Amino acid sequence: MTSKDSIYANKQPIEDFSFDARVVEVFPDMIQRSVPGYTTIVSTMGKLAGQYAQNNSNIYDLGCSLGAVTLTMRRNINKENCQIIALDNSEPMIERCKLHLEGFRSDIPVDVRLGDITQCKIENASVVVLNFTLQFIPKEKRQALLEQIFQGLKPGGILLLSEKFRGENEQANELLIDLHHDFKRANGYSELEISQKRTAIENVMQPETLSSHLTRMQNIGFSQTQVWYQCFNFCSLIAIK
Repeated sequence: MTSKDSIYANKQPIEDFSFDARVVEVFPDMIQRSVPGYTTIVSTMGKLAGQYAQNNSNIYDLGCSLGAVTLTMRRNINKENCQIIALDNSEPMIERCKLHLEGFRSDIPVDVRLGDITQCKIENASVVVLNFTLQFIPKEKRQALLEQIFQGLKPGGILLLSEKFRGENEQANELLIDLHHDFKRANGYSELEISQKRTAIENVMQPETLSSHLTRMQNIGFSQTQVWYQCFNFCSLIAIK
């Protein structure tokens, strides 16, 4: 049974958010109640991976957390000689991810690794996933990471990128934030929880505008980039090499 996220329910000194053991315990509840459409995003990523995976290739889940995307990709991919490489820099996440994966049988091997995704060598890849991961990478390292992914993708390979993004101007951004906070209230978060979580995460997660993501993909060399899901200030896109 999933534990309920009550990390910020009581007034407390606020430290920068991290994916520590406390968060791991409540992560499924936290993500469902905080990210609109998360279930749809994860299941569709599995279907897209099944569609674009190539024989004899690597599939990367960068920032795999508890392995939700890895599991759905493994269920949907039916190509020969594929392996999934799941990477995260949170040791508690990786340990729990291994337990989750052991609960399901599959012919597709998964290599679960603890490490820094900016240092991960991407090679012979047909699918690479960054599911709400890039936003936690320092801004100055994002271009190099995406270029590295592009170089490591086979022709016809895809990058699946989900992000929380900023509105194109201050008024649009405040509108999106208000809509998201209403979503969290509707899912049972209090004003204190919303406020304290926002404070904890603002130094750790630095969202960019959607247009900046699209422009960067084009400049890196992806032949096409398409937003396939958006709700408030959350989106998911596919970039094809």
